[in-house]
Amino acid sequence: MIRIAVADYGAGNLVSIARALEVVGVEPIVISDAEALRGADALIVPGVGAAGPAMERLRRRGLLEPTRAWIAAGRPFLGICLGLQLLFDGSEEDGALTLGALAGRTVRLDGAPTLPHIGWNTVDQLVVGHPLFAGLETGTPFYFVHSYVVAPLDPAIVLAESEHGRRFPAAIGAGSLLGVQFHPERSGADGLRLLANFVAIAAGSVAGVSRRAAAGTEVPA
Repeated sequence: MIRIAVADYGAGNLVSIARALEVVGVEPIVISDAEALRGADALIVPGVGAAGPAMERLRRRGLLEPTRAWIAAGRPFLGICLGLQLLFDGSEEDGALTLGALAGRTVRLDGAPTLPHIGWNTVDQLVVGHPLFAGLETGTPFYFVHSYVVAPLDPAIVLAESEHGRRFPAAIGAGSLLGVQFHPERSGADGLRLLANFVAIAAGSVAGVSRRAAAGTEVPA
């Protein structure tokens, strides 16, 4: 069984995410320190709130550098809401420097009719056939709660967009590094399908590592 770690750093709805993973057939490992991450095959970093306090909580729990190392090794990663925003260089919300795994910043959703943007909104896929959205039609609604959005320097990593006053990235993908601005754990059957797709992506990555190891090719620990 694929082992999915969910980072507990005091900034996410862990109960809903863990329950959603159980529904799609995975036993989640809720981790609050680096040692617990060792046995995982994939990592989910959820999050609500501001970037600065979130980064400090990751640092205090000893998860900041292990998360950076996980991403650098190309291992399966899913950031949810704030967990997506933390992947970039920094946030204009509080001036925080974030993980810097992707070039760009988190910016306020200017032009929005209301903030925070709360509720269901359609997600339009820009990349046809990406495995994160397997079995999901473009325009499928997902549940959002946010006031800030990511502004990647490389538009090619944007997998999907949504619109609230203006268009903004709703999902990004750079190899095994994935993130969504919405909350799949609160998005009903379609959210469960997206999480199941991430599990399948992680399973494929683990199988690939096993095949390379069996062939004698060096793989990351």
